[in-house]
Amino acid sequence: MANAIGVIALLKASAGRRDIISFVVALLMALAIGALIILVTGANPLVAYRAGLKAAAGTSYRFLNTLCSTTVLVMTGLACSIAFGSGIQNIGVEGQLYLGAFAAAIAGQIVGLPKAIHIPLVFLGAAIAGAIWAFIPGILRVWRGVNEVVVTLMMNYVAMMLTSYWVNYPFKRPGSSWPETVAIQESARMSYLFPLTRFNNTFFMSMMFMLVVLFVVRRTQAGYESRMVGLNPKASTIAGIEPGKTMLKAMLVSGALGGLAGGMEVTGTMYRFMDSFSPGFGMTGILIALVAQNDPIRVAIVAFIFAFMKNGASGIELATDVPAEICDILQTLIVLFLAAERSLRPMLNERLQRKAAARGVQQ
Repeated sequence: MANAIGVIALLKASAGRRDIISFVVALLMALAIGALIILVTGANPLVAYRAGLKAAAGTSYRFLNTLCSTTVLVMTGLACSIAFGSGIQNIGVEGQLYLGAFAAAIAGQIVGLPKAIHIPLVFLGAAIAGAIWAFIPGILRVWRGVNEVVVTLMMNYVAMMLTSYWVNYPFKRPGSSWPETVAIQESARMSYLFPLTRFNNTFFMSMMFMLVVLFVVRRTQAGYESRMVGLNPKASTIAGIEPGKTMLKAMLVSGALGGLAGGMEVTGTMYRFMDSFSPGFGMTGILIALVAQNDPIRVAIVAFIFAFMKNGASGIELATDVPAEICDILQTLIVLFLAAERSLRPMLNERLQRKAAARGVQQ
């Protein structure tokens, strides 16, 4: 009987604790496989990982740069989690980020505005651009039932090619050999807070947005309705919730956050829009939201870990000639291990429950 009670207690353990353990195990397994890959190339995994650790956090300014890289991933992760949690799949955060960044670069060129007005105006423009781009697939899904995964995915390429045309022709900085816009005004810039780093106040803004999303999701009626629709759209209608309206709102907020992510890159690090500036921030945001299971706090933690790995990969490449793409392999392995564990969890729980019940009957 005691054994049965112990198994039942284990099953009732905090879901959050189980998720944390699963993530840690997945991370360790990914690092182990990564070590094998590095070993096959003829390099020493310990030397490689030590170099990666130094590159990402070996000095205070490198650690601050890692925090700076975390900013955009937190925002794209939040953007994806808002949509996913409401039952609508926004795969188009990359495109929303590009349009938000371009809108920020154009708004940032306005002359004669004080900083207190100019910076909020730039972020407002970025958020509106991202929200408009997200509204198109959102309304198509709600109004006509069009698959938003396909539409948002294709709209990524449309946004990237559209902004690429703009920055190569009508909005290209005169005399520049690289496709980029004119630099934004000083009044639209977030100044670097420490020498030799790109760290600026956009990091604290991303943390503020994380707390706001956390509050809305967990403490407001809108958050409750969003979770209900995400869990079961049909059941939510019985409770008087309109799934289509809730999904569309979530899509707009998601797009706005994606646009803000691009705006933060422009005002905080680049000070202009540059063609192909994103190495896939929006797509990485999808992975972050999936790993974090749409929880805002976990999104911030996973975003930091992914940024740490990305910055560390450059150090690994310099020290061992192992390509920096090893970071992408590790991130993919983490997602695969977690997906496998979560798909097997219901079956394992059922078996444990059966064993617990059988032992209870025998005793």
